[in-house]
Amino acid sequence: MQGEKERKERQTPQSEGQTRRNFLKVAFATTVAGMTIPFAHAQGRERIRVGVIGCGGRGTGAALDAATADPSVEIYALGDLFRDRLEGCLRQLKERLGDRCNVPPDRCFTGFQNFKGVISTEVDIVILAEPPAFRPAHFRAAIEAGKHVFMEKPVAVCPTGARIMLEYSRLAEKKGLAVVAGTQRRHQFSYRETIQRLHDGAIGEIIASYCYWNQGGLWVVRPRPEWSETEWQIRNWYYFTWLSGDHIVEQHIHNLDVINWVLGTHPVKAVGVGGRQARTAPEFGNIYDHFAIEFEYPNGVKVLSMCRQIDDCASRVTEFIVGTNGVASPSGWLRTRDGKEWRYQGPNPNPYVQEHLHLIQSIRNGKPINEGVQVTKSTLTAIMGRMAAYTGQEVTWEQVLNSQLNYFERVEKLIAANDFVPIPIDPVAIPGKTKLI
Repeated sequence: MQGEKERKERQTPQSEGQTRRNFLKVAFATTVAGMTIPFAHAQGRERIRVGVIGCGGRGTGAALDAATADPSVEIYALGDLFRDRLEGCLRQLKERLGDRCNVPPDRCFTGFQNFKGVISTEVDIVILAEPPAFRPAHFRAAIEAGKHVFMEKPVAVCPTGARIMLEYSRLAEKKGLAVVAGTQRRHQFSYRETIQRLHDGAIGEIIASYCYWNQGGLWVVRPRPEWSETEWQIRNWYYFTWLSGDHIVEQHIHNLDVINWVLGTHPVKAVGVGGRQARTAPEFGNIYDHFAIEFEYPNGVKVLSMCRQIDDCASRVTEFIVGTNGVASPSGWLRTRDGKEWRYQGPNPNPYVQEHLHLIQSIRNGKPINEGVQVTKSTLTAIMGRMAAYTGQEVTWEQVLNSQLNYFERVEKLIAANDFVPIPIDPVAIPGKTKLI
C-alpha cells in the first residue's frame, strides 16, 4: 500500500473538469442487445455504491482507494467468509470514511455465499478481494448480475478458473460493464509513458527482457485447535497452491503483466526451475519459495523471470528491457546506444487510487474499461511458469490454455455446502514426478 502523502497527491474527478454534481447528471448504463438500460444512480441518489467481497487487508485497502478516488463513493455492502475479518474492515472504514461507510448490519454478509448477498444489494461496483481461488466464482456472479467490477490479481489459480474468467470477461464487454484489475502498473503514469515510448520504437526492436520479484518472507497463519483443517488452509491461503496459485502467480504476476504489456502478447512456451529450501515447515503449506523461468515469446524473444521469498537474501523488484537500439526499465527510464538517456519526470499519482479513478471515469464517459482478458492472460502466463517448474517439463501456451487442472471444483464444493467441507492438502510438487495435467 502506498503512503498517506502519496494518497493526497492523487488526481480527482474535479481536477479533470467534472464536479460531483455534474457526475450525478450522468446515469450509469449498460448496453444489452442494443438497448441502453440505466442500472445505477437512481434519481436523487448522490453516491456511487461500492460493495466489497473480501474484507482482508487488500479488500479494505481497495475500498479506501476507491473512496479516495472519488468523493461520491460510499461503501454500501461488505462480505467475507469470516465474521472477524468483516468486523475489522468495517471498523477501519467507519474510522476513515465516516458516513461514507454506509453499511448497516443487514448489508453485512458472511459464509461462503457472502458474495451473493453483496451482489444482491443496489451496489454499482463490486470489489473482489477474497483469496484468488474464489475470483472466478465471484466474477461470474457479478457479471451475471450486471455489476461493474474491480478485482484483485491474480484472477485464477488454475486453467479451469482462467477459462471462466475469459468467458465472463467477454460477456462483460457485451454488456458494457467496466472491469479493472489490480495490476496497478497499468495505471501508473511513469509506466504508461515509458511503455508508450517503447511501443513507438525508442530502443528499437525488443529482443530480450528480464523481470524480478525477489524479497523476504511474508505473513503466515498457524493452525488453531478450534479451526478445521479446511478453515486453517483458507485463513493461511497464501501457502496453498489451490488458493493462491503460489507466489509466482499471486505476486510475480505484476512483473509478468508488465512484460506482456511491453511485448504486446503472451509467451508461447516456458521452461524453468523452482523449489522450497527455506520455507519447509508444515505451516508453509505446499508452495515453493523460489522460481526461475525462461519464457519464450513470438519471434523467439526470451524473457528471464525470477521470483523468490526468502529472508536475508538480495532483493530486486523490477523489469528490464533490451532492444536493438538500447535498454529500458518500464518504470521510467531508457537509454539508447548512442548514450542518450531519458527519465520520466512528470506527475506520478498513487496508482492504487488511479486504477479506481480510471474505472469510474470510464463508466462516466460511456467507454467502460475492460481489463478482464488481459489480466487473465497474464495470470495464465504465471500459471504456465508454475506448471513448468512443478513438473520439470517445457510447457506450451496451448497446453496451459487447454489443461484440465481444476482447483475450481474445490471452490464450487465449498460454496455449495456453505461449510468447511474437507479439502485435501496436496503434496509439494516434485519436478520429474509431478505430472503435467
